[in-house]
Amino acid sequence: MLLRNLSPPSGLCNGTRLMITSLGENTITGNITGGSFDGKPVAISRIVLNIEERKLPFILKRRQFPVRLCYGMTINNSQGQILDKVGIYLPNPVSSHGQLYVAISRVRSAADLRFLITNEEDVPGNHTINIVFSEAFTDITTK
Repeated sequence: MLLRNLSPPSGLCNGTRLMITSLGENTITGNITGGSFDGKPVAISRIVLNIEERKLPFILKRRQFPVRLCYGMTINNSQGQILDKVGIYLPNPVSSHGQLYVAISRVRSAADLRFLITNEEDVPGNHTINIVFSEAFTDITTK
């Protein structure tokens, strides 16, 4: 996953997923996966990052690739993407039905959707609690 906006018109934005095809000492080549630039070959070079700490009497300069190994993403980060396979990890009950809907709707087919639900002791389970705040319904009257 790309960590910096290198060239937005070319599709190289923060959060862009890449399939790496070649690793060099100063250059990474790969293909963009997903979005309107899907399959486009790109080359990414190392960039200089300056770290200025007030405690240090000097400026620390690092040359590194602006990429990060990516195995997963948050529900909010997945909005607008369609994926072939989706695994949803729920260590806590979901309190927002909208977020659960967004997570489930990212996959093309229900057969390619998997859940991992754990309880407080990290023991896998097969259900989760639907959190409803009953206080929200106390002043509602029906006609």
